[in-house]
Amino acid sequence: MKNTNLRLLLLAAMVAVPGLAVSEEGTFPGIRALMTQAEYQAAGLEKLTAQERKALDQWLIRYTAEDAPVLLDSDEEVRQAVQDQEIVSIIVSPFDGWSGNTVFTLANGQVWQQRRQGRYAYTGAASAPEVRITRNFMGFYRMELVEDGNAVLVKRVK
Repeated sequence: MKNTNLRLLLLAAMVAVPGLAVSEEGTFPGIRALMTQAEYQAAGLEKLTAQERKALDQWLIRYTAEDAPVLLDSDEEVRQAVQDQEIVSIIVSPFDGWSGNTVFTLANGQVWQQRRQGRYAYTGAASAPEVRITRNFMGFYRMELVEDGNAVLVKRVK
């Protein structure tokens, strides 16, 4: 993998959660969990031994904590990667909240599904509220209602 591609991957992953990467359980998941299967294979990382993968994970932790913040404003390619980490759209009505396995269809054609339990009864003024979807360092997505700040973890299904 080119150094520039690795830098962009790491930077894009860090944008939503500055500092050390942790999983939802509070531990660093490793490079394998941070990448899609296609990214992992394209980078040739499946060829690494467990020891080599551990060394890469340790480097990633150090890099994230010490070096990566410097890249945030380093060049146009990096600024674009940061900007691409956010999706803003409108939920196609009717919308009345979420209840555990809710599917959200957005005006931009994307379809997202709630990925963790939780309920929220929406009583806002808009029948089709604006949402902001961001991806954290771990690759998990969070959908926030712009109107009131309530949020739910989601995964893209289409």
